[in-house]
Amino acid sequence: MVCWGVVRDIVPPMENLPERQNPHAHLRASDTDRDQVVEVLRDALMTGRLTQDEHADRLEQTLKARTLGELEPITQDLAVPGQTAPRPAAAASSSTSVVPIEEPANPADSFDTVIGIFGGGERNGRWRVKRRTNALALFGGCDLNMTDAVFEGREVTVYAFAIFGGIDITVPEGVEIRNRGAGIFGGFGGRGTKDIDPTAPVVTIKGLALFGGVSGQAAKPKKRKNHGELGH
Repeated sequence: MVCWGVVRDIVPPMENLPERQNPHAHLRASDTDRDQVVEVLRDALMTGRLTQDEHADRLEQTLKARTLGELEPITQDLAVPGQTAPRPAAAASSSTSVVPIEEPANPADSFDTVIGIFGGGERNGRWRVKRRTNALALFGGCDLNMTDAVFEGREVTVYAFAIFGGIDITVPEGVEIRNRGAGIFGGFGGRGTKDIDPTAPVVTIKGLALFGGVSGQAAKPKKRKNHGELGH
């Protein structure tokens, strides 16, 4: 005779089975992923959900994290009731954005450099915006026009350094710009469109403007011709 009490003790109930692991946990974490976790920790500290010591410990874990799987548990218990726990945006595997996004074959190679020293450097037209772009303007200028570009990631970062020079960054309509830079005897700013497309890429601008300027802005809406209007 089978003792159902023994079977029940041996076989765990279905609701007690461990949750399915995040399939993206093995992916390498980007600087943008870590920045998002840092923002969540900062908000938790300001609202009293974390103590100073807890915040310091988790911040250290965030800076040491190398994969998305290592980042996710750091903020898992900080979800507000009725909302899901914050998850690094890089875990998204696809996008329906009208702005073209094409994941690179090797994310580690998604890197670009634009230099304008006593001259100018530019990217324009149908070019590929790498996940990380370094832009340096020294007594010169750099122009990064992403209006018609293809993005190699859901989130890309531009490290802009303008020293006695200027860097202009133009993004397509609907793209969010995040400003993470500083200006010293210069200006550092970024402003996107009012209506942000949640499916569009995010451009984070980091760096320094020293006796120079770094500016990020969205492209102006393209004018549409009326049916009765003749082109010239």
